[in-house]
Amino acid sequence: MKLDTHIANDKYLSDVLNKSEFERDDITYLLELSDKNDIQLLYKKADEVRKEFCGDEVHLRGIIEFSNFCEQDCVYCGLRKSNDKLERYRLSVDEIIDTAKKIYSAGIKTVVLQSGEDSHYTKEDITHIIKAIKDSCDVAITLSLGERSFDEYDEWKTAGADRYLLKHETANEKIYSALHSKQKLEERLAHLKYLKSIGFQAGSGNIIGLPKQTIEDIADDILLCKELDCDMCSFSPFIPSPETPLKNISPADLKLTLKTMAVGRIVLKNAHIPATTALSTLTPEGRKLGLTVGANVIMPNFTPDEYKDKYRIYANKKTYDPIKYVEELKKMINSMGRKVSEDKGHSLKKNI
Repeated sequence: MKLDTHIANDKYLSDVLNKSEFERDDITYLLELSDKNDIQLLYKKADEVRKEFCGDEVHLRGIIEFSNFCEQDCVYCGLRKSNDKLERYRLSVDEIIDTAKKIYSAGIKTVVLQSGEDSHYTKEDITHIIKAIKDSCDVAITLSLGERSFDEYDEWKTAGADRYLLKHETANEKIYSALHSKQKLEERLAHLKYLKSIGFQAGSGNIIGLPKQTIEDIADDILLCKELDCDMCSFSPFIPSPETPLKNISPADLKLTLKTMAVGRIVLKNAHIPATTALSTLTPEGRKLGLTVGANVIMPNFTPDEYKDKYRIYANKKTYDPIKYVEELKKMINSMGRKVSEDKGHSLKKNI
């Protein structure tokens, strides 16, 4: 009788994994898998879907964290405006452009410009940076600057920016409101939809392990990414930051984070999914594990050394020499039978 039950369970898991469209109950079922063999089947399926829809290439994106000033006060983030213990910094326009050139010289074809929500950099400043990078480097540009005005998005797209990363963080409106004193989930989603409408490749995603978050909430996050037709989706673990109201909350569970990435891959098919820096903070093998469960993007940090330790969104963020790290990444990726992409890694959505 036990054998029959086991066979039935295996068949049900197989049936769910091989669906082409997924309901919320399917996703929660997969996220709740606890048997070691079942979880390995989930990871195997995610890797197969990644190979089918994204191929074996891993896309490297070089990040420049150019300002840790932030006008928001999100309760989980070490950059929050109320954190008066953080030494603030801003890169000059020339420093940003010079760092972008170093990324390009390292053979990386995407530059990610990331900061807190810092209006010190005007629309014109960002436009100048985009044009200067595009004029000197054959790269794609991703902006991750938080919520800015629609007029700014228009100008930056015209200036040559290719992508915009704006994580929704949680699809649960109550949790979102608890995290953000000044922002609303509906406004965040309106920004994401507008970015898509004007031709940006848009990225979103969630944070796993937030207070009061349920498995159903995580399922809703994955479904929201599908609804938004995101070109890139980041599923990253919560890691507490000391100078925040959530400093005593436990970090996200590694297994749940990996399961979320795997289910995200299976549901979203050809969205780019990164193995995040936060994943490597949970475990030294984080990025390699991420690549085995569906990830196809890694973002090495090229922020200049004198600033790197000050971009403290969460505690124990790993720092490294980016040039050496890129070489280590290439060796790791090759050892997995994968290869580093030599192109800009634009959205794969047109291929589905």
